[in-house]
Amino acid sequence: MSEPSVKKEIKVEWRKLLLNYQWIVHNIPFFMFLSFLTLVYIYNGHFAEKTIKDINRTARELKELQYEHKTIRSELMFQSKQSELVKAVEPLGLKELILPPYKLKDTILNTDQ
Repeated sequence: MSEPSVKKEIKVEWRKLLLNYQWIVHNIPFFMFLSFLTLVYIYNGHFAEKTIKDINRTARELKELQYEHKTIRSELMFQSKQSELVKAVEPLGLKELILPPYKLKDTILNTDQ
């Protein structure tokens, strides 16, 4: 290779580098926009994960509360049975009626006017 051809190649390389440098500088706003989009994408991923965790935690709590509600409701139904009520009020001295209830009549209100 001769000396002039090497110089020509070096000039061509510097021109390419200069064009690349100018192209990069010219497109900095676009690169900044791409960086911003990347940050938004990463944030959105983290936010979605956090939301899914919150939904799962709330679903677990709801399921536990449903089980608790069913347990308390069944206990109430059991304690509301007549035989259980008799056992509960026996220490208070109350007893189950043997005779059917009868209607009381008020004699004061039934006077002739």
